[in-house]
Amino acid sequence: MKVEKFNDPLARRSHQLHFETLRLDTPFQPRLAELSQTNDWYSWAGYKAPHSLYDEELEYFAIRSTAAVFDISPMTKYRIAGSDAEAFLNRLMIRDVRKLGVGRVHYTAWCDDHGHVLDDGTLFHLGPSEYRLCCQERHLPWLLDSADGFSVEIREETTDIAGLALQGPTSYAVLRNAGFAGVEQLKPFQIAHFPLQGGTVTISRTGFTGDLGYELFVPRALALDLWDRLFTAGAAHGIRAIGYSALNRARIEAGFIVANADFITSETALRGNRLRTPDEIGLEWMVDMEKPNFNGRHAIQIARTKGKLRHVLVGLEIEGNVPPELSLVYHRKKKEAGIVTAAIWSPLAKRNIAIASLERPYGSRISDDLWVEIYALRELQYQKMMKRAKIVPRPFIALPRRTATPPALF
Repeated sequence: MKVEKFNDPLARRSHQLHFETLRLDTPFQPRLAELSQTNDWYSWAGYKAPHSLYDEELEYFAIRSTAAVFDISPMTKYRIAGSDAEAFLNRLMIRDVRKLGVGRVHYTAWCDDHGHVLDDGTLFHLGPSEYRLCCQERHLPWLLDSADGFSVEIREETTDIAGLALQGPTSYAVLRNAGFAGVEQLKPFQIAHFPLQGGTVTISRTGFTGDLGYELFVPRALALDLWDRLFTAGAAHGIRAIGYSALNRARIEAGFIVANADFITSETALRGNRLRTPDEIGLEWMVDMEKPNFNGRHAIQIARTKGKLRHVLVGLEIEGNVPPELSLVYHRKKKEAGIVTAAIWSPLAKRNIAIASLERPYGSRISDDLWVEIYALRELQYQKMMKRAKIVPRPFIALPRRTATPPALF
């Protein structure tokens, strides 16, 4: 057998067998590795990402009490540009892209032809005829196929662009101390560009925590410069790096959903009854039926008018203090009604809260006498508990500082 030697690391990687291939490093991995005390990593879209770095609870309280930094570089990112960029995106998205002004961001979703959600994400309008689409799953073949007939250029820039989420009450103070003058003028879902080491950092007032917060995007080569600048400026403001476990707690409190956790995307679903329309995962408010035709419009309209909506996503408050994640929901303790997709004991709300997918009519016409089946491990023995649940609005918490403009320094 001939053995080939490669001095170039990229060449070596391309010739590795799939089970020998290591998870990729994000541009911020050197800093994360230095801070990691738990060595608790997971794979996010092929990248090495931290579940936690030192202590999950303390990381959560960094979000709610000071400033927390989370590496969002593995998030899939597409640059979509060209004279038909707006028309192309408006054909795909369930929201009206024509209403998204330059320098603005909106949360959106897109469907297949049957009205089932392919994914959700954020759409950044960076400049005239230029957008960035950020999402959980990879969709490049689908985007390219959908672009037939449009004058548009689509390029994945996941590896080229590094991203950080800076979230928490002192996040604005950190940015001000870092020298990003004018960032206080950013309103929620607004974008601005700032100089950084001869390049540019794009800052948006967005996030996944329901708190005051920002997301920062830079070319890969400037990633560590950005990190060091933030942590130097934030030393007096309690800045801490965090992992996904802490972020997940905050997003549940905020009532936000995660693809392939709270709903299964249509490209990854193996069973037909796992598919969901926007109305079945709480995104009905996004669907703009007044705009020109878009993917799935006809199917969504039929589902609405002919009563074909089979599921509903709800917020639950459950008695007790044991989070019922992935527990079954019952009506009158007998009839299975759905499943809890995410749950925590909320330190901020002081409640046991959950997001659940229910089968209609539960959660719509029938909303009383709901119970959750919980198996709690008590000294090597599981104890079955039936706890009463009631449907409550999302978000579970609402923090005025999230939208205050200009934000306070705290």
